[in-house]
Amino acid sequence: MKKKNILVFGAAGFIGTYLIEELLSDNYAVIASDISSIGEKYYRKINVSYIPVDITDQSAFKKLPNKSFYAVIHLAALQPANFNRKKFMPKDYIDTNVNGTLNILEFCMKNKIGKIIYASSHRNTSGLWKNKRVVKEADGRAIQYGGEYAMFSISESAAQDCVEYYRANYGLQGIIFRLPPVYGFGPHLEIFKNGKPVKTGFQTFIENAMSAKPLEVWGDSNVGRDIIYVRDVVAALIKAIESKTAGGLYNIASGYYLTLKEEVETIARVFWSAKSKPVIINMPEKPHRMDSFLYDNAKARIELGWYPQYDFEDMLHDYKKEAANNKFGFLLEKRKRMFRES
Repeated sequence: MKKKNILVFGAAGFIGTYLIEELLSDNYAVIASDISSIGEKYYRKINVSYIPVDITDQSAFKKLPNKSFYAVIHLAALQPANFNRKKFMPKDYIDTNVNGTLNILEFCMKNKIGKIIYASSHRNTSGLWKNKRVVKEADGRAIQYGGEYAMFSISESAAQDCVEYYRANYGLQGIIFRLPPVYGFGPHLEIFKNGKPVKTGFQTFIENAMSAKPLEVWGDSNVGRDIIYVRDVVAALIKAIESKTAGGLYNIASGYYLTLKEEVETIARVFWSAKSKPVIINMPEKPHRMDSFLYDNAKARIELGWYPQYDFEDMLHDYKKEAANNKFGFLLEKRKRMFRES
C-alpha cells in the first residue's frame, strides 16, 4: 500500500517532533519543514527530508517538493513565551501567524491538498476563564486586549478565521485544534514572561524534587487548570488526519481541572529523590500568577473518536523516561539557543 505524504510546518518544534515520530511509526511518509535549521541534523539522522521554509516568504514555498500531499499540519507560530517582545513587534505577529497561514493555505490550493490541520493556542478565550467555567467551542472567543498575549491572540484568531474561510469557500477540509498548555519533555526549562526569561514553575518543582529540596506552593493551592500531554495531542492529530468528516474547531484538552496542590504532590511523588517523605510548604501569603481554565473536549471525543490517554502522573513517568534517554535532546538545545540569542 502506498504511503500517504504528510507535510509538517513547525517540524523542529516540540509538538512537531513528537508528531513526526508517531507518523513514521504509523507508516506515513513525512516532509519536515521549519524556519529553524537546528532540527535538520536530527531529521537527517532518521532519514526524514527536512526543508527550511520561512512561511512569511511566499517564494520560499518553491523549495518544497512537488508531491501529492494527503494533508498539511500547520504548527508554526510566533508566540510570546518563545520570543522576546523587545525583538518582535505587532507586525511580526501578523506576518507570521496571519500572512504565514495564508501562504500555507494558498500552497494547499495550488497543490490540490485537500486537508489542513492548524494547531493554535487557547489564549483567545482568556475572557472566559472564570469560576471553573467549562469552555466549549460554541462559546466563541473573549480576547484580553491588554498584556503580552494580546497581539498573539488577535493574530491567531485571524489565522483561525482564514482556515475557516478556505474551508467554507474552497472545500478545503480545515481542522483547527485549540490547545491549552501542552506538557512533555523539551519546552519547559524557561519561557519569556513580559520580555524576560524565567524558569517555569513546573521545571522548578521538578528540579527541587530531584534534589530533595522543599517544594514551596504559593497562593491558593486549590486553583487549577486544564493541561494536555503532548502524546495525547499527537494522537488527536493522527485521528484528524484519518478523519474524512472532521472540520472546524476542536478543544484538544484533558477536560480535567488539575489543581496546583495536586500538581505539586504528584511531582513530589514521581521525582522526590530521597527516601524521606517529600517536604511541601504551603505559602498562601505569596501570590502566584497561575491562570485558571477548563475546557470541554466532548466534540473531539464524538467527532474524532479521540480520548486523552494520559493523566498527569502518567505524563510525569513518561516525561522522566524521555529525559533519561534524551532522544529529543535537540529541543533543549534549541531552547537554550533561543534564550542566548534573545
